[in-house]
Amino acid sequence: MASLDRFRVSGGVNLRGEVTVTGAKNSVLKLMAASLLATGKTTITNVPEIADVEIMSDLLTRLGCAVIHSKDSVTIDVPALPGHRADYDLVRKMRASINVLGPLVARIGKAEVALPGGDAIGSRGLDFHIKGLESLGAKAHIEHGYVIAQADAGLTGAIVVLDFPSVGATENIMTAAVLAKGVTTIDNAAREPDVIDLGDFLISMGAQIEGLGTPLITITGVEKLSPTTHATIPDRIITGTWAFAAAMTKGDITIHGARAGDLELPLEKLASAGAIITTMADGIRVRMDSRPQAIDVATLPYPGFPTDLLPMVIALNSIADGHSLVTENVFESRFMFVNELIRLGAQISVDGHHASIDGVPELSSAPVEATDIRAGAGLVLAALVSDGETTIDAAFHIDRGYPNFAEQLVSLGAKVRRE
Repeated sequence: MASLDRFRVSGGVNLRGEVTVTGAKNSVLKLMAASLLATGKTTITNVPEIADVEIMSDLLTRLGCAVIHSKDSVTIDVPALPGHRADYDLVRKMRASINVLGPLVARIGKAEVALPGGDAIGSRGLDFHIKGLESLGAKAHIEHGYVIAQADAGLTGAIVVLDFPSVGATENIMTAAVLAKGVTTIDNAAREPDVIDLGDFLISMGAQIEGLGTPLITITGVEKLSPTTHATIPDRIITGTWAFAAAMTKGDITIHGARAGDLELPLEKLASAGAIITTMADGIRVRMDSRPQAIDVATLPYPGFPTDLLPMVIALNSIADGHSLVTENVFESRFMFVNELIRLGAQISVDGHHASIDGVPELSSAPVEATDIRAGAGLVLAALVSDGETTIDAAFHIDRGYPNFAEQLVSLGAKVRRE
C-alpha cells in the first residue's frame, strides 16, 4: 500500500457526522500470526485496510503461507511445515512481527525472529517473551540481531509469572502453550480486549483456555488445532481518537461499531472534560458544546488509561481550560512528540514521566512531523484546533494504524488533504 508523505490540515472546523470503526490493528496482526498454529485455511474478517496488515501478509507469505485478501477479510492457507525464520527487512517495520515467535516454536519446535522495529516510543524488551518460552521448556537467546528459540522435544506446561502485564509476552506465551503438554498458567497476564480476542480465536481453533480478561490465564495444551473463521474486534484506539476529536473541536460525532465497554476510563475522562457521551446499540455518540476542561491522566495497563491515547489527551489538554498533569507509566519515550506540539504553541513542560500542561485557547499552525502512529493522529487533532494551515510530515506512520483517516476527517467537515 503506497503511503503519501504529508497531511495538510486547516484548523477551525467543528467535526460533525458519523464514522464507522473497523477491526483493531492491535488484534488483527496477532490473529494473523496465530493462524500459523493450524494447517489449512483460516479466515479473519473485519480486517482494517492498513499498511501493517500488508507487512504481516508479506511475513506470512515468506514463511510459506498463501495469503488472499478479499474486501475486509484475509484468508491464510498455512502449509504443513511453515518456515521458521522471520527476516529483519520485514520485522523492522512492525513490532507485531514478534508474535510469530510463540506459534512457530509450538508448531515446529523452532523459530528465528529478527528483533523488531516499529514505533519510536521506547524500549520494549523481549525478556518476558524469552523467559516465558524458557519456562515452557524452550531454549531461547538473542544472537546476531535475532531471537532464536528451539524446543526439540516440544513444550511442557508451566507456571509463568510476569513481572509486568505485558501484552506481547502474554500473547506469545499463550500461543506457545496451546500446543504444550499439560497445563500452563500465566500469572499477572495482560487483560486487554486484544488479548481476549486472541484467546477467543484460539478457542475457536480448539484450544482450551480459561481466565481471559483476568490476571490469571490457564491453558490446557491440546495435540492439534484446526483452522477457523473469526471476526476481529472493533478498534478501541481509533474509537478513542474519534471521541477526543469530537471533544477537542466542539463537535458531534457518532461512532458506529464502537464498544464503550472497552474504553470506560477514557470516556469517563472525556465526560469530566465536559463531553456529552451517549451509548447506543451499535456505538457511541460524543458531543462537546464548550471548551474542554483540563483533565489529569496517568496511563496504565488495561483497564487503566491506554498509553496509545496519550497523544490525544495531551493534545486535548493543550487547548483545554486549566492546568493538567499527564503521567506515562508504560513507554518511556511517548513524550517525543511533545516537542512537535510545542511548535504549535502548546504550553507543555516534561519532567521524566510527567507532562505539565497549561491550556491555551487556540494553537498556532506550523510544520510538524509524526514520530509514530498515535503521535501522528494526535498531531492531526491538534492541527484541527490551530489557526491557519498545519502540515504533518511522515504521514505513513498514521497509515499504519488508521485506515482512510484523511477521507473520514473530510466526511466530518474537516479541511484535510494529502500531498
